[in-house]
Order: sequence, then C-alpha cells, then structure tokens
Amino acid sequence: MGMFDWLTGTRYPDSGVAPSSLAELRAALFAVNGSDKPYRVRNALPAEKADVVAEWHVLEPAWGTGPARRQVERTLKTRMRLDPARREVRVCDELKEVTRAGGPPGRIVAREWGRGPKLRMVSWKGHYKQGPDGRRQRVEEFRFDSRDMRDPLQRAVLGAGWTWRGVLRL
Repeated sequence: MGMFDWLTGTRYPDSGVAPSSLAELRAALFAVNGSDKPYRVRNALPAEKADVVAEWHVLEPAWGTGPARRQVERTLKTRMRLDPARREVRVCDELKEVTRAGGPPGRIVAREWGRGPKLRMVSWKGHYKQGPDGRRQRVEEFRFDSRDMRDPLQRAVLGAGWTWRGVLRL
C-alpha cells in the first residue's frame, strides 16, 4: 500500500483473487449498466483520453419562483484508463455544474467544474412529515450521491482482481 493511497482513493483487490483478462474486466464494467440505473457505462470517445467512461447527468428539481427560480444541472463523469500490463484501472472523476436562474431556459448564473481522483457530491431535496407512528419522517423527493455510481464500478474492478487507482489526470 502506497503512502498516499488514502488520498487518491486507491484500492487493491483482496489477496487470493486471480486477475481477470482485459476482456473480462470490460465485460464486468459494462455489466454495471442497467435500465434501473441513472447513469450509463460506455466506451470512451477519442477526445476523452480514456478507455471506458461512466456518465451521470442530473437535472435537479427547480426551487423558488419567478426571477428567483433556480435549477442546477450536474454532469459527473468517471473516466477510466485500463492498463493490462500493471492490472490496474486509473480513474479520474470530473464534475460540471451549471446553475440557471429564472424561467426556462434561464440564464446561467454560475458554473463550477472540478476534477480529481476522489470527487464526492451529495445533493438531496425533500421534506419532513409526520409518520403513521406519530414520529417525524424524512420524505425524499430527489437524491444524488456520486458514490452510487463509483462504488459498483469499484466493486467490479476489485472483483476482477485489478487495482483501482485514483489519479488527477489520465
């Protein structure tokens, strides 16, 4: 284990797990896709400088009314470079966020962008109400957590016997 593995989010497979072939790893990554998933795993485009990309596009529900109305659009992209010689997957996360104000389509009031080995974004919208037992309960209207995409990908890589290595750029 390296000195900065905790910082980059690097994970190693359990000892005794035989490394799979490149084709089996790709199949395991694409098996993470599903019609019930809010993201998709696909082959990378040449401009993305990766082998496989997992992408999640989120349009949060708008809040406020009139000119004070705000809506946030997020795109989380996990780019993966597969290195069969070292049996490792180098991973870089990118998050783009655009906030719009006013009615549709709205003017852009803020843009944010981040890249790194271990980006985490959590967003939640909901309310609380009294439940049948008389206690307060949280009612979720919208939820976004970047770990919902990263964790299944990481399990697929580690289950194939490969190393998951977070990097700043591919």
